[in-house]
Amino acid sequence: MTLTELQMKDIILMENGKKVGNVSDLEINEHNGHISAIIVTLRGRMMGLFGKEEELVVPWNQIITIGTDVILIKSPEQASVTEEASK
Repeated sequence: MTLTELQMKDIILMENGKKVGNVSDLEINEHNGHISAIIVTLRGRMMGLFGKEEELVVPWNQIITIGTDVILIKSPEQASVTEEASK
């Protein structure tokens, strides 16, 4: 599976079926080469105030399954929200 294919999938919260957003990037562990987290641009917040967008860092162990069209995740309690300046 490619990053582009992941980016086309919706990120859905398992507990309530709510769409969170879409994959914008991956975090890779440089020591072992494994994906440690997916970076999700939060839905409805793209190009927010002053050109910043909010992102959610979802640890790989929070992913329940990767389906044909969606990625189901556990509650993002352990995930962290960051703000990134638009490029």
